[in-house]
Formats: sequence, structure tokens, C-alpha cells
Amino acid sequence: MFMGEYEHSVDSKGRLIIPARFREELGEGFVMTKGLDGCLFVYSAEEWHKLETKIHETPMTTKDARKFMRFFFAGAATCEIDKQGRTLIPPSLRAYAGLSKDVVLAGVSTRIEIWDKKLWDETNSYEDMDEVAEHMADLGIMI
Repeated sequence: MFMGEYEHSVDSKGRLIIPARFREELGEGFVMTKGLDGCLFVYSAEEWHKLETKIHETPMTTKDARKFMRFFFAGAATCEIDKQGRTLIPPSLRAYAGLSKDVVLAGVSTRIEIWDKKLWDETNSYEDMDEVAEHMADLGIMI
């Protein structure tokens, strides 16, 4: 499981250091793709396979399913970590997420999210967490 929040920088070649705790969970190869809310999603090969299987079970006759599959799979890239603990973020994914130099890597259970630091700060203010918690309770999730 991925947990925690880390701030790092993308270098001029588009490489990003992956925190050691995340590297252990990701293994040698992993998948990076467009995420929701303007960030990137990173999955271990095992989690990617589980998600891929679920998505392939959706009927192709559903327009939203086809659109989501194109969004999710067309932008996906298989990535590796080099000896310095870095991975190269493909240019198309850097552009999609608007990644500048400063980024946040957030562990979100089965995935890692990579956010531009400015967008992370704007999007994740948590000022409305009481209201969000109430909605989660409606889904049966209690803390």
C-alpha cells in the first residue's frame, strides 16, 4: 500500500526521484498514466493488471467506457527506476499534468499520484473535509 506525501523536483531531462518507500512497492517495472483531477497515476505492474482486467470487463457498447479506455490506456507508459532512484516522466504525461520543477508524490493506497506542487496546494486544501467525510459515511466508510 502506498502512503505518504513527498515533495521532489523534476530535473531538466524530465526525471523524478521516486521515494525509497515507493520504489520498494513499485518493483522493477511499473505503469504511469493520465490521472484524474490533473495529476498522473502510477501503478505497480500487479495493480495495473488488476485494473486492466476490471476495465476490460466493461461493455464496449458504452460510449463512456470507450472514452475512458482511450484516456487511460493511450497515455500509459511502462517505466523503470534507474540506479539513482529516478524515473523518466514521458513528455506527453508531463504536459498533461502541467508538471513544472516542483512536484508532490502522494501515496493513495493502490497508486501513487504525481502532482504539480502548485496544483496540489490549490486542489487539496482539505477545508471541506467535514462535508467530504459525511459523504463517505453515506458510502459506508466510517473512520
